[in-house]
Amino acid sequence: MDTTQRTDQQRSADRRRRELLEAADRVVLRDGPQASMNAIAAEAGITKPILYRHFGDKGGLYAALAKRHTDALLDSLRAALDAPAERRERVEATLDTYLAAIEARPQVYRFLMHPAEAGQVGDQGFDVGKHSWPLLRRMGEELAQVIEERLDLGPGSQQLARVWGHGIVGMMHAAGDWWLGERPCPRDELVRSLADLLWGRLAAAGDKVGGPGF
Repeated sequence: MDTTQRTDQQRSADRRRRELLEAADRVVLRDGPQASMNAIAAEAGITKPILYRHFGDKGGLYAALAKRHTDALLDSLRAALDAPAERRERVEATLDTYLAAIEARPQVYRFLMHPAEAGQVGDQGFDVGKHSWPLLRRMGEELAQVIEERLDLGPGSQQLARVWGHGIVGMMHAAGDWWLGERPCPRDELVRSLADLLWGRLAAAGDKVGGPGF
């Protein structure tokens, strides 16, 4: 097999994988954490063994969906952090970007972050909850990198940036989870309240020379 044939086959495989992930997305939007491999296969017009051939099992499919959505969310968060605005405005825009994302697709959020209800964990005992924490950890590390690159935190800056990164992500996740479930206030009010909570040492830290700031 020559290089052209291998490239064509890879493109075809990548395209088919995207199509299957889009089918999985549609089922997740409908069924949330209870989305099953049987339902996803039916939506894609294939048998479950063919779906397993592409992703291995539900854990493999979950990982692919998680990467798809986390990549998109992180791109949006970076854009909000780097927007040409005052720091407070960028902090609020970043918080709002996260909350808007989970508000727009709550079933996807629940699929990624919550186990199915007791007795309904789905195919082969798959428990979504035990897979959700690596997503939060990745977001925390990504935010820590942004903070370290943009703020002059002095000695111990790397560790402090990681503490802040994971702390902010944990705050966004916990507050967003509570808000999505109860809707006690409008989104913009929650954004302002969370920004007020952050507006202590973060506001006082200087920007690094030559960087865009945070």
